[in-house]
Amino acid sequence: MRCPFCNSEDTLVKDSRQAEDGAAVRRRRLCNSCAGRFTTFERVQLRELTVIKRTGKRMPFERDKLTRSIQIALQKRNINPDRLEQMVSGIIRQLESSGNSDVTSQQIGELVMQGLAAMDSVAYVRYASVYRDFKSTEDFDEFIVEEKLGRSPDSKDK
Repeated sequence: MRCPFCNSEDTLVKDSRQAEDGAAVRRRRLCNSCAGRFTTFERVQLRELTVIKRTGKRMPFERDKLTRSIQIALQKRNINPDRLEQMVSGIIRQLESSGNSDVTSQQIGELVMQGLAAMDSVAYVRYASVYRDFKSTEDFDEFIVEEKLGRSPDSKDK
């Protein structure tokens, strides 16, 4: 593994442990050249995913981009970072196990919406406002009314 500080390839693994409920391995590393310390994560990847945008443009799937978009929705919400990582890993597992290497941005957005609906109702509405391109406060009102009508009476939000 190349050191992110000095680009040396002479690095040592100082510690390894499971992360994300066993879905990844977290490794603490030390660079022999500059003594810099950094962390890497190793995950199983079933297939290379390509995202097809609404415009038809094709882009490689980026885990970090998915994570950042969910983090924005969860900003200032009291959610454990491990839950976020579990959610992201679950979405990626669903996409990879679908059998298709090509996934649409809509498929990803719907999976994120499902995950956020179960995790935090405020983050769910925040994400929906961007994903569904709300233009006014009326769009928020309509969305919230639709969600309340679409849910069973015994389902509870956090």
